[in-house]
Amino acid sequence: MVESWVNYAERIGSDLHLELSGPGSKRAALIRALREAVHSGRLAPGTRLPPYRSLAADLGVARNTVADAYAELVAEGWLTARQGSGTRVAERSRPLHAAVRTRRPATYRARATRHDLRQGTPDASGFPRSAWLASYRRALHQAPNEVFGPGDPAGRPELRAALAAYLARARGVRTQPDRIVICSGFAHALRLLFGGGGGGGGGGGQPLRGPLAVEAYGLPFHRELLAAEGVRTVPLPLDEHGARVDRLTRERAVLLTPAHQFPTGGPLHAERRAAVVDWARARGAVVLEDDYDGEFRYDRKPVGALQSLDPERVILIGSVSKSLSPAVRLGWMVLPERYVGDVLAAKGEREAWASVLDQLALADLIVSGSYDRHVRQMRQRYRRRRDLLVAALAEHAPHIEVTGVAAGLHAVLRLPPGTERSAVKAAIWQGVALDGLAEFRHPDTDMPAHDGLVVGYATPSEHAYAAALETLCGALPPGETQAS
Repeated sequence: MVESWVNYAERIGSDLHLELSGPGSKRAALIRALREAVHSGRLAPGTRLPPYRSLAADLGVARNTVADAYAELVAEGWLTARQGSGTRVAERSRPLHAAVRTRRPATYRARATRHDLRQGTPDASGFPRSAWLASYRRALHQAPNEVFGPGDPAGRPELRAALAAYLARARGVRTQPDRIVICSGFAHALRLLFGGGGGGGGGGGQPLRGPLAVEAYGLPFHRELLAAEGVRTVPLPLDEHGARVDRLTRERAVLLTPAHQFPTGGPLHAERRAAVVDWARARGAVVLEDDYDGEFRYDRKPVGALQSLDPERVILIGSVSKSLSPAVRLGWMVLPERYVGDVLAAKGEREAWASVLDQLALADLIVSGSYDRHVRQMRQRYRRRRDLLVAALAEHAPHIEVTGVAAGLHAVLRLPPGTERSAVKAAIWQGVALDGLAEFRHPDTDMPAHDGLVVGYATPSEHAYAAALETLCGALPPGETQAS
C-alpha cells in the first residue's frame, strides 16, 4: 500500500508551498518564488514539480501562467522538462550564477552552440567536391581566352544556355538564354531590381518600384534590404492555401514563394496561382517568384514554376544556395523581355559579382548530369532527415504538431500559445541554434500570430543529427500529459 502511494505521488508530483509576492505580474512572482526555492535548497535537484493544472489550482492562477513560468525556468537552467518525466529541478553541484537571475541576454548563450538547426543552409558535408572539381577542370581546360577578360554582365552564355534547358526540364520554366541574367543570389537580384546597380558599380536606373506586396511571413533580411532601398512592403495574410492574393490592390509588384511558402510550408493553391497572374496582367504589374528550394519535394507531386503561366508577367529568381552551397555565389533571374535591358543597365558594363570560372563550372556540372545526380542524392538524404525528425517528435513530443514537411529543408513546429519565446531560450541554453516563427512575421501584418519553431534539418552533419534531435526534443515545452 505504501509502495503504491509512493509511486502515485511520484507520478503526479508533490505538493509545493509557494508565496507569490512582490511587484509585477503573477507570472513574475511565481518565477521569483520558484527560483528562491531552488536556490535556497528547499527544492532539491531532481525534485518533480506539480503539473501545471494542480499548481495553478493551488495558487489560484491561470494554467498558462504556470506553464510559462516553468518554461522560463527551463530556459534559464533551473528546471528540466522531459516527455514522460515531468518538470524537475535541474541537477547541479551549486546554484546558478547570479547573472542568470538578472536575465541578461548573455545568459541564454551560456552554452556554446553544439547543434545548428537554423533554416537556410544545406549540409556542407554533402557538397559534391569531386564532381565540382572535375567540372571546374574541364571548364578551365576548355575556356576560350576571352573568359579571362572582363565578364559579360548578363553572365556566360554557356551557363545561361544550360540553365534555360535545365529550368525548362526540371521546373517547367519557359524562357530563352537571352532572358536569363546571372547574379550572385536572391539578395543581389532584389538590389538590382529595386535599387539599380546593386552595389556592383552599375549606373543604370531602377527597373522596379514599390510598393511591393509580400507574404506576411518571410525572411526579415529581405524586408530590411528593400526598406534600405526605400521600398515599402505590404504584407499579404496566409492561410492553408498560401498567400491571400485576393488582397492585392494597387501594388506594383508582389513577391511570393509559390512552390513552398517560406517559412510556413505548403504550395500556393492552383486557383491563386492563376489569380495572381490575372492581377498582374490587369494592373500591368509583375510577380517576383522566389524559387528558393524548388528541387526538394518529398510527399507530393512537384509544383512547377509559376513563371510558366505567363513568362512576361513573372520574374523567376533562383540560386544554388540550397542545392549546392551558399558559398557558390551564383543565382539567376529569368526575366520578361521588357526588363532585360534595365537589369543589365543596373548591373553595369562588367560582371562585378559572379565569378566567370564558377559560372563555367556550374554550366559543366549541369550539362554533364552531375548536378541532377547530386540533387537526387541530397533529396534522399533530406527526406531521411525529415522522417527522423517527424519520428523523434512523435516519440518524445507527440503534443507538438509538425507542419511544412512535404518539401524543403526545414519544418515548422507548432507550439502552445505563449511558449515560443521560452522554447527558443531553452533551446539556446541546451546548445541548439534555431529560430522562432515570430522572427519571420511582418511587423505590419494583421493576421493572427502563431507560436512555433522553424527547424532546419539540413545543416547538421550526418553523424551529429541524431544528437541534435535528442537535444531539440529535450528543449521543447512539455505536453498536456505532463500537466494532468
